[in-house]
Amino acid sequence: MRNPISTGILAATAVALLATATADEERQVIEPPKGDAKPVPEDVMKRVYEEAKTPFKYGVVLKGEGPKKVDSPSVFRHGGKWYMVYIIFDGNGYETAIAVSDDLLSWQPLGKILPFRQGTWDAMQAAGYIALQDHVWGGSYALRTHDDKYWLSYLGGKLKGYESDPLAISLAWSPDPTKPEPWTRLEAPVLTRDQPDCRDWEKLTQYKSNIIHDKDSTLGYPYVMYYNGKRDSGYERIGMAVSNDMKTWLRYGKQPVIDNGKGISGDPQVVRMGDVWVMFYFGAFWKPKAFDTFACSQDLVHWTKWTGPHLIEPSEPWDQEYAHKPWMVKHDGVVYHFYNAVGNQGRVIALATSKDLRKAKSR
Repeated sequence: MRNPISTGILAATAVALLATATADEERQVIEPPKGDAKPVPEDVMKRVYEEAKTPFKYGVVLKGEGPKKVDSPSVFRHGGKWYMVYIIFDGNGYETAIAVSDDLLSWQPLGKILPFRQGTWDAMQAAGYIALQDHVWGGSYALRTHDDKYWLSYLGGKLKGYESDPLAISLAWSPDPTKPEPWTRLEAPVLTRDQPDCRDWEKLTQYKSNIIHDKDSTLGYPYVMYYNGKRDSGYERIGMAVSNDMKTWLRYGKQPVIDNGKGISGDPQVVRMGDVWVMFYFGAFWKPKAFDTFACSQDLVHWTKWTGPHLIEPSEPWDQEYAHKPWMVKHDGVVYHFYNAVGNQGRVIALATSKDLRKAKSR
């Protein structure tokens, strides 16, 4: 005889899955308003570059234990301290951890917040990135809440390996973003390749995402997500999605907002610099090696790509192969550019700055 409680649970699950399927069938890409957007003027682009450039490489600030690799920093401020959410790769898949700092230079790992788990769609891949940060350049860099919770978005998958396809995007929340404890994850991904509104350029995998709170609801929605995806190996582009509630996400526009024709354009971070939106992101293989660059927008939809010098590129032994995946903050007049470095110390997290802090520290 069947357990009536189990039967009830199964019935409720079936109803939920049916509702999700029905909702998915109704999904459609939101079309941006028609009209030609003017490119961001060249003098504004140059001003952004001068403001954001970080020519002084401070060095490696965080390594993995033993052979483990670390990746993809995102940095925020809470309770008078700085925290970094970052990824650990142990050869099997991605987990997400957190570290703390008093000065943005010296970092102490605290523990994991998205560890491996069993029997789930994201069992072996959970790479998290903070969401709803104060995106004002030179602002507080605090995390805002939604529904009295702190949020992060993450790419997830169930297969072992380095970014094994397919990957999808979901969210997790915590009442305290600083504790090294597992965050509560939504039960299912919010963006997948199986949804009917999935665009051609992201048909295989969705990667890193950055969610901002647009208090003016410029696009008709308060929450805007940027993320990179691909349809086949080696070609990634950045697109966008929008939401009213942080749980249901609708794709916005049929075309990517950043597309460099080949290679990788990925890992966006969006900030507000004066009266212009700035997206820091990394490029790889459409120019030599991997590097960080940016684009600017006046409406969050149409982006003008910077074509001048990179914000950062390989130049030192620790980043001689790759210098990429930016997270940038401006604090007390100094720009801190955290990035993933691959070189003679393996895959680590490094820092470059707008002022020579090594020289200042040695005085």
